[in-house]
Amino acid sequence: MALHKDLPPLLALRAFEAVARHLSFIKAASELSVTQSALSHQVQKLEQHLGKPLFIRRTRAIDLTTDGQQYYDEIRPALDAIAAATRAQRVTPSATVLRIGLLASFATLWLAPRLAGFLNRYPHIQVELLPAIQLADVAGAEVDLAIRYGKGDWPDVQATRLMPEIISPVCSPTFKATQDSPLLMATSHRPFEWTDWSEHYQVDLGHHPRVMLHDYNIVVEAAVAGQGIAMGRHRLIERRLQDGSLVEAFDWPPYHSDIGYWLIAPQGTTNEAAACFSQWLREACTDT
Repeated sequence: MALHKDLPPLLALRAFEAVARHLSFIKAASELSVTQSALSHQVQKLEQHLGKPLFIRRTRAIDLTTDGQQYYDEIRPALDAIAAATRAQRVTPSATVLRIGLLASFATLWLAPRLAGFLNRYPHIQVELLPAIQLADVAGAEVDLAIRYGKGDWPDVQATRLMPEIISPVCSPTFKATQDSPLLMATSHRPFEWTDWSEHYQVDLGHHPRVMLHDYNIVVEAAVAGQGIAMGRHRLIERRLQDGSLVEAFDWPPYHSDIGYWLIAPQGTTNEAAACFSQWLREACTDT
């Protein structure tokens, strides 16, 4: 006897099992990610195949008929066995390591608090963050992707703007109240943030930043400790501005600059893990 002649439609069987387990079309439809009407149609197909009702349908509740309960009790172990056999045979994807070069400040202040969202969505991708002051070599495959801060003018790579930065000089409330002359701090000897801000507001601060702290994390902590005025990157120091440990140093409003954060990829196609991270990162930046 051919076994397949007695088998009901498998989609209908799956629908019946879910409804019988929950005794609810709403919960079963949510679990299977289908509409209630589609689920009801599949159950009706099974009832037509068997030639009898399986559920007692009331106004606000359902219950199994005697035949429905017996059928459920008999098929449930078989479905569990099919599921167990499938799990045993399924090949678990091996972990893929994705190397990302970026500034330690962006990793600490922006990416790390959000990274769990990516890892939950793609559990088979292992993310390795490689923070460094120097630009990671994407074209030379030192890393798979990079996140850079600037204006996007890097050669031999694909640069996609993720989000612009909003900048303004900031300091601690104590420093602002007690200092007459500004002591400016920056992360490099070519402080393009200070240059752009000064040119935009046509402000002559009299001198360039005198304190060079090459990690922006250190710049932020020094400013909070009252050591001087930092150029505030609002995407990164939002918490400090909200809790009042950093305040606007001058009276000019924050500057929406051309400077921003960029996703850097090698020219040409990228691997699947890099494509997944790129899509997630763009979504995360849009939600910011």
